[in-house]
Amino acid sequence: MTTNDTPVRLFGTDGIRGRYGTGWLTPGPVSALGRVIGQTLTGAKGGSALVGHDGRRSGPELEHAISRGLRSAGVEVKSAGLITTPGVALLGKRLPFDLSVMISASHNPAADNGIKVFGAEGEKLADEVELEIERGVLADPTPAPDGPRPPHDPSLELAYLDTLREAVGDLQLTGMTIVLDCANGGGSRVAPRILGRLGAHVVSIACSPDGDNINDGCGSTQPESLREAVRLNSADLGIALDGDGDRCILVDERAGLVNGDGILTVLARHARARGRMADARIVATVMSNKGLHRALRQVGVSVVTVDVGDRRVVEALRREQLALGGEQSGHVVFGAEHHYVGDGIYTALRTLIAMREEKKPLSELARPYQPFPQVLMNVPVASKPDWSELPSVVAAVRAVESALGEDGRVLLRYSGTEPLARVMVEGPDEQAIRRQARSIAVELEYAIGSANRA
Repeated sequence: MTTNDTPVRLFGTDGIRGRYGTGWLTPGPVSALGRVIGQTLTGAKGGSALVGHDGRRSGPELEHAISRGLRSAGVEVKSAGLITTPGVALLGKRLPFDLSVMISASHNPAADNGIKVFGAEGEKLADEVELEIERGVLADPTPAPDGPRPPHDPSLELAYLDTLREAVGDLQLTGMTIVLDCANGGGSRVAPRILGRLGAHVVSIACSPDGDNINDGCGSTQPESLREAVRLNSADLGIALDGDGDRCILVDERAGLVNGDGILTVLARHARARGRMADARIVATVMSNKGLHRALRQVGVSVVTVDVGDRRVVEALRREQLALGGEQSGHVVFGAEHHYVGDGIYTALRTLIAMREEKKPLSELARPYQPFPQVLMNVPVASKPDWSELPSVVAAVRAVESALGEDGRVLLRYSGTEPLARVMVEGPDEQAIRRQARSIAVELEYAIGSANRA
């Protein structure tokens, strides 16, 4: 099925996502999708599936829809109810399920929703499998027959809690005050319980989902209320998850933000100091600040850089057999020891282990990470050719990269929605990188600027 010879894509970089009640995110099409997912991943033998949802009002309805589709393909379905995406992925791997499905739109607003599908090993589906599912549902979008809602199994949440508890060994948090912001999302029950089990005094904010308040002025993308709560409670740490619990942003005891790059700095330097890095490399994306590279280079750790997306991080961790990687957004992945699943709760727990073992506050552990300034300039363009076709632009970029050396970088990209080229330069000296960004922008304006082609 194509439109103007372009294949219709349902799956984006992280599952299917959009506004609930429109397009494919309505119960009928979702039930058809569930049927095809079941047929594709289990074949004629049937099997079993785990489903769960975050704190959105539309979550239970879409969970019901995907479940009746799965059942029509001969798949038995159990629901974990309100849970995190990593919880679904980990349970799908550790328990005898053939596949698992999370209903979530992550850090998006409450009106949105989405579908994330995992195979029997808790891994995201390969691109070719997603394409096979897309072809199947486009060929036959008939809704599956109605049926009962999937049975909720409370033991699944307990199994996830046990998984987290086992993963942190003898960690004890007695005497610590921790402020926890679950974005009114999937971690709202699990995260306070695990921290409480470990002995912490937990101050919970945004842990009461009502269907409409997920990611509303809270969570990892909006941590200001968390920072204030850390100040008011003189807390040792603040933890902010996103709506589906795979991201984690921290707030130190001084109410300073520690993003994904800062967390990677803390964890990698701690592992290096304790002799726990068999290979002194981590994985990060092109969006990570060069301040991360400098902070790790100081202790002999290097960075394998990949394209944006946690899938690319996981691919590199597997390929290079490394133990730690992540994104500036707070999506941190721990490799084989946590089954290559990015889990915001586990990320926070691992940081707490570092704090306890080093006997230092988070502000001190994160201090080596000092982000470099960034300058972004937008250049209106008349066309969007490949950069290699613009010799003067290539020469300008190479000159800036040569001047920056290891302590800086240049990123050029076109806007996907506007006739703009974006120039980003990052480096230790803000005045210098502003001049450098302008030098590249001038060459772009001359080569393909819209004013020159009017």
